[in-house]
Formats: sequence, C-alpha cells, structure tokens
Amino acid sequence: MESEKAARVAGYELAGPATDGVSRETAVAVLSAQECALFAEAGRARTALAGERLFSRGEHGTSMFVILRGAVILDFGDDLSSKALGPGEFFGELGLLVGDHLRSAMATVSADSELLELRYEEFQALVDRDAALVSHFLRRAIMRVVLNEQNLIHRLRCRNQELQAALDSLRITSHRLNQSEELNRTDELTELYNRRGLALYLEQRRNNGGFDGFGLLLVDCDHFKNVNDAYGHLLGDRVLQSVANIMRSLAGTQDLACRLGGDEFCLLLKAADRDEMLRYADFVVSTAHALQQMHPSPPLICSLSVGACLIDPKSDWNDWYAHADKALYRAKHAGGNRVEWQD
Repeated sequence: MESEKAARVAGYELAGPATDGVSRETAVAVLSAQECALFAEAGRARTALAGERLFSRGEHGTSMFVILRGAVILDFGDDLSSKALGPGEFFGELGLLVGDHLRSAMATVSADSELLELRYEEFQALVDRDAALVSHFLRRAIMRVVLNEQNLIHRLRCRNQELQAALDSLRITSHRLNQSEELNRTDELTELYNRRGLALYLEQRRNNGGFDGFGLLLVDCDHFKNVNDAYGHLLGDRVLQSVANIMRSLAGTQDLACRLGGDEFCLLLKAADRDEMLRYADFVVSTAHALQQMHPSPPLICSLSVGACLIDPKSDWNDWYAHADKALYRAKHAGGNRVEWQD
C-alpha cells in the first residue's frame, strides 16, 4: 500500500512541479512535493471517475483533497464563477482547519482522477511528524482563505454596485413613465386634467366609492373669440389659465377639474345638495367677474357662464353632461356671466 502511494506521489512530481513562492502557491493552491509526500503518509489515495461528486454545498466536511492526476470543478453557485483545479492543487482545506465545516462549494470530478484524501484526525497526526512543513502549509492555506474572502467581498461589492445601478435605472425609468402618463392625462396649457384624464378618473372613481353625492359644473368663457381676435392667442391662453386657477381652487382630493377642450371646462365636485353646488357655481362666476372688474389692460380673464346639476350615480358621464349642458345653454343664451341650474 505504501509503495502504491509512493508511485502516485512520484507521478504527481512529474505532472506538477513544486513551487516555492508563497504568492504563487496561494493563488493556485499547489502543494510542494515535500508536502504531498508528507500528506501521503497519513492520507488515503483513491480513484475518482469523471462525473463523480465528491461533496455538495452545505454538507459537513472534515477532509481535504489533493489532485494527483486529473481535474476537479468547484461550483460555488449563486452566479459565482466556477473554479477548475488540476494536478497538485488542493481543496476543501477548511475541513482540516475548522473541523466540522459546511462546504461552500460543490466538488465534481471532471476527468478520471487520482486523489489523495486527508481527514481532520489524520492531519493532526502529521504535526508531530513535521511541524515546520505543516506550519508552512497552514500559513499558505490561511492566506488562501483570506484571499478568497477578499475576492468574494470584492465581487459582492461589485454586485451591489451593479444592483444599485440597476435600481437607479429602474427608478429613473419609472419616474419617466409616471411623467409620461401624467402628461398624457393632463392639459399642457392649464395643467388641469384633459378628456383622457377625465376618463381615467371616472373609471377609478367607479371602482372606489362611486359618485353618490356628486355634482357637475360645466363652465364656458363668454365671448372668448373676441378676446383672441382683439389681443391674440397668447393673451387668450393667459385667460384660459386664469379660469383654470379658479377651477383648481375649488377641487378637493375627491374632485376633478378638467379642461374639456377650447374654452370649455368642467368640475365634478362632492356636494351634499343643490345649495352647496350653487355656492360653488356662484363662486366661479363671481370670482371671474371680480377679476374682470379690475379692468386690467389687456384683460386677464373674461366672464363665465356655468351650468350646474346634481348627478345620478346610476347614470354615466354622457347623461350628466347632457343635463349640465342644458343649463349652460340657458346661461349663455341669457347673456352669460351667470349660473343656471338643471334638475
């Protein structure tokens, strides 16, 4: 048996020349010929065929392996790079240093191999035989563990940086999507909701409490075409923005202020009864009238006509709009700057 070990160790000497530099040995984990010969005195030689699994991640391990001939793959999992080992290299040394150690990798034989296996108890006996050589090996093994830990920390830091960069990119993308969605449902000039925003609001409100106890105001600018013709469209835009400010001041968290198009606006408001809706409508008309009475030149607003009604929560937007539009038509027909109610 001893002669068989010696022959295998001799074969290792031919296949894997010894290295004396600590940094080189630490990097590639290659035993010197003297170390291999010493370990062979206490260890057990074994043959392993390609595909054989020596141990798995998470298993308890108390032995170290030395490759005399062949190759072994260490798979660390978790998207970490695998490591290929060849003749003269050792692995599983934490089983010697720690004793009952949980393996951090899965070891699989990748080519028919001759291995030397050294258990914890066997390794302890070698200390008495050659303490200096064992001490030198332990120094290198510990340095290798430290180097591996440093490499792992570096990889984890890089991975964290990559993940943080990915999260930052996702946040930016999400913010841009939210901005884009907000722009799609918001009127660019007045920053009130547009018709698309109105449709989304109606759908969300239907799924979140409905429209029981709501009223609708339709608001239209009086003689707005005259403002555009006399002062130009830029001044007309400022007038629309002034109207939007009045609408926005009335809208609560459950309400909606919307520019339907051109100089037509609407307010969907939570209201207890007709009197409350009429107070809201009167506020819109009186505020615009008060600003108009300041006689700014050029004008910053025009008078407003409002059609008001309470809405039937069982009906839809088209029915509500038709009711309020009848009242708005009467207000416009009566000369504007007024509120009309539709039951």
